[in-house]
Amino acid sequence: MTRLERLRADHGPALLVFERENREYFARSVPDRGDAYFAEFASMLRARLAEQEAGLCHFHVVLDDQGELIGRVNLVDVVAGRAELGYRIGEHATGRGVATAMVGEVCRVAATEYGLRELTAMAALDNPASTAVLLHNAFTAVEETLVGGQPGVRYRRRLTAQELT
Repeated sequence: MTRLERLRADHGPALLVFERENREYFARSVPDRGDAYFAEFASMLRARLAEQEAGLCHFHVVLDDQGELIGRVNLVDVVAGRAELGYRIGEHATGRGVATAMVGEVCRVAATEYGLRELTAMAALDNPASTAVLLHNAFTAVEETLVGGQPGVRYRRRLTAQELT
């Protein structure tokens, strides 16, 4: 069974492998992280874990039923009950509903464990799969924006107890 886990330091090696193996795939639809991300991965991971400990962000990994890291779902810029949602699923795990399921799960966790009331997310117009994930999870379009310099849409979902039960 695919599951969502809060990011821990021991996820680091698998996370680095995941990002390297999927770098070209991700760069087709979102801006590339750049070489520095990989060169400075260990210090970046420590910084992200410190942000998480401070409650500024909530980072998650997605593991398949064999425990292989196949994706990420993150809540960043947590302020006043709101956060920005970001997610990426590795190329070999796409097309199976993983992103839709894990975004749904992080919405539940955001409301029940982190006390968040609203999530926003962005999707480029040329990324219909990402748009579909958001729409399947009750996000609504709120404004046009740029995503990595490309035309896109910002989406919002208000989290309520009624929606999550």
